[in-house]
Amino acid sequence: MTSDELPFRWRSIALPAFLPALLFSIGEGAIIPVIPLVADSLGATIAIAGVIAGALTIGELFGNIPSGWLVSRIGERPAMIGASLLSIVGLSVCVIAPNPIWLALGVLLVGLATATFALARHAFMTSFVPQRYRARALSTLGGTNRAGTFVGPFIAAAGIHLTGATQSAFYIHIVACLGAALVLILLKDPTETFGPAKTVRSSGGRSLREGEDFVRKESNGLFRTISANRAVLTKLGAGAALIGAMRASRAVILPLWALSIGLADTSTALIIGIAGGVDFALFYLSGQIMDRWGRLASALPSMLGLGIGHFVLAFTHDLDDATTWFIAAAMFLSVANGIGSGLLMTLGADLADRRNPAPFLGAWRFTGGVGSASAPLVLAAVTAVGSIALAAGVMGVLALVGAGVLARYVPRFVPHVPKPPRA
Repeated sequence: MTSDELPFRWRSIALPAFLPALLFSIGEGAIIPVIPLVADSLGATIAIAGVIAGALTIGELFGNIPSGWLVSRIGERPAMIGASLLSIVGLSVCVIAPNPIWLALGVLLVGLATATFALARHAFMTSFVPQRYRARALSTLGGTNRAGTFVGPFIAAAGIHLTGATQSAFYIHIVACLGAALVLILLKDPTETFGPAKTVRSSGGRSLREGEDFVRKESNGLFRTISANRAVLTKLGAGAALIGAMRASRAVILPLWALSIGLADTSTALIIGIAGGVDFALFYLSGQIMDRWGRLASALPSMLGLGIGHFVLAFTHDLDDATTWFIAAAMFLSVANGIGSGLLMTLGADLADRRNPAPFLGAWRFTGGVGSASAPLVLAAVTAVGSIALAAGVMGVLALVGAGVLARYVPRFVPHVPKPPRA
């Protein structure tokens, strides 16, 4: 019996699959709003602070290069435990950083760890969750990340208030990483709960099971996988890169915007935390939309909304009520982002070989990561030569381009997804 034929129960993956990701994302959510603030306290300009905040996504980009290879060989649980430990090393560097360069290095290490942690969980969902439930499962996984961006900033705000030190947010992520590693060690591996994946045949007629060592040994490297899938990665992958760019831009531009209009550190963390709550509340709706009406029904509204939100910021920076417009734009961007919860992971899972998805998912996440890593650099460059308002306008235009790319290539490359049975 294949994994598509086996009855799927959400409770079987709730704790072992989602809890470690939730803990890790809470820690990440705690540090994202404060990275530009810590950089500013170390003497960085707004443009340099944007580059340092972008080091998180740059680390995720280059972390995708070895992570597909690593996960396919040692398994997802060891990879996630190792990623948690690497993240702790990076966070420790951030805590003791004497200048912006050391802070950027620590943030980069956290990004490398985040890439491996995220890909390991993505690969499991791709292999074991039936296709008719895939978007909801992956949107729920995306929802755990959004839950972290909701809860994390509030915990960071409380820590900053109690200690008076912005760097206290890094300690929150250290505790979260330790918690995630402990859960992974103590709870049963979800691959054991589901059992082996479906049986397939190799070219030599030998019966193989997904996850066996010799399948892992035969897996393609990242760049070979990119070459073999260059058509989808250069076309639909361009849309994925623009999705990644807009999400990274939203994450980076909000704390930078708050800094540029003079909001207090605690107020910034609270506003971004509330926006994260709006984002989180929509994750399951996104999965329902994709499973019932297709991936494009989520992708287009999300990208168009992200573009509109950036345009709102671009034209309101110098108004008297700039703070009110900032709050409104932050909430609108969160709605747009929430409607697309799990979109990139779902598209990657649709396109990956379920027998050994990690190499393709590494390539897919690398493609999306190019956009995620580029967006903060674009923001920093445009801000340096122009203004942060101009940078927001440029990102708004890129969102419209991304919507056009997705409308053109999603129907071409993504297979038909059967509608789930009615409850």
